[in-house]
Amino acid sequence: MEFVIKISQFLLSLSLLIVLHELGHFIPAKIFKTRVEKFYLFFDVKFSLFKKKIGDTVYGIGWLPLGGYVKISGMIDESMDSEQMAQPPQPWEFRSKPAWQRLIIMLGGVTVNFFLAILIYIGMSYFYGDRILPIENIKDGLLIESTVAQKAGLLTGDKIISVDGDKIDHFSQISEKVLFGKSIVIERDGQQSTVTLPEDFLSQLIDSKEKSFIDLRMPFVIAEVPDSSFNKGSGIRKGDIITAFNGQSTKYIDEVIPALESLKGQDVEATVLRDQEKVQIPLHISNEGKLSLVYASGATPETLEALGYYQFETRKYGFFEAIPVGVVKTGDKISSYITQFKAIFTPSTGAYKGVGGFKAIYDIFPSFWSWQVFWNITAFLSIMLGVLNLLPIPALDGGHVMFLLYEMISGRKPSDKFLEYAQMVGFVLLIALVLFANGNDIFKAIFN
Repeated sequence: MEFVIKISQFLLSLSLLIVLHELGHFIPAKIFKTRVEKFYLFFDVKFSLFKKKIGDTVYGIGWLPLGGYVKISGMIDESMDSEQMAQPPQPWEFRSKPAWQRLIIMLGGVTVNFFLAILIYIGMSYFYGDRILPIENIKDGLLIESTVAQKAGLLTGDKIISVDGDKIDHFSQISEKVLFGKSIVIERDGQQSTVTLPEDFLSQLIDSKEKSFIDLRMPFVIAEVPDSSFNKGSGIRKGDIITAFNGQSTKYIDEVIPALESLKGQDVEATVLRDQEKVQIPLHISNEGKLSLVYASGATPETLEALGYYQFETRKYGFFEAIPVGVVKTGDKISSYITQFKAIFTPSTGAYKGVGGFKAIYDIFPSFWSWQVFWNITAFLSIMLGVLNLLPIPALDGGHVMFLLYEMISGRKPSDKFLEYAQMVGFVLLIALVLFANGNDIFKAIFN
């Protein structure tokens, strides 16, 4: 069932983005009276799952879910229809239109992608608001479990003040900024200092295969007391939170684990928090430093607030207030994705090791259905699709835009033969990138 939910979200999001992106090309093409021969969701290699011709356009669904396309008459694209291009130009063809009209047609797809992201973020801000954890409300610092991060100079209990000179305002900013940052100002034991990350910090994290990086410090919550537990009759209950052993404070999991290690084989008096009251429970710690209990490493924001661990902030927006918020969020995400992209194309960072294909996109969808999560992921994927399509690679929208701008500035149009060769080179580059990204997915699946 989890697979069905994940694949349904993946295909719905992908289909929505493809159809709207291609509509971004289709609508201006129609406005400028340019014939569109095909409008396809997914690729129809050899055959289609569905197709119907309406007017001059065949609308269809292909069987290969790797994208979609519109085929515009008189345009050198991935179809490489050299036979059509050998004929005299017709007034309804793309090549017969003024350069400014062709530019609008080519920019239509990415324009829709960015506007879609803005609309989604406006809608999410209006309907859901924002629930954030201000950095000043993290009183006892952060959890640093990654050995790579520890080696770089970050320790549990550190408060992160800024990254590369940018002040951290709330918790959700931290991981991404640190991953792609260079200089981090931290506060440790009341003193501020600077940690300089190695250039290949991201590469080291990927190679380490560590799942946890920077997180909130969480309470040690008892999730289950197994019948076979040697502490079954102690009075410990599901939901109890261990806060001390023999009077020594263990507010967080990262304090409980080493405390257990130091108290191996002993009987101790544990202080637990139960229904907002402190209760003393006698517990035995095995020679291996275990309690024979199942504990949970997380809690909801509501639970953490009720326990006094963290104070979250809820921001609600009216419709008109949500508009600038959505625009700013989109701008921040575009900037963030461009930063990631620069890191990927800087070999010394090793960021290219983390590049993923369709499997990686599939994996970011949760195994439960949540419209809030779905729209958040879809907005980011729309930005990703827009930025990728703007790359100046022939076969992508950005490649066509590059040649059109050259034509408009120089007054000289590249020859059809040159554009055909450029399209072939771009197509090879594009296939290589797709193979690399999806090959990374396969490599990780086999060796991780």
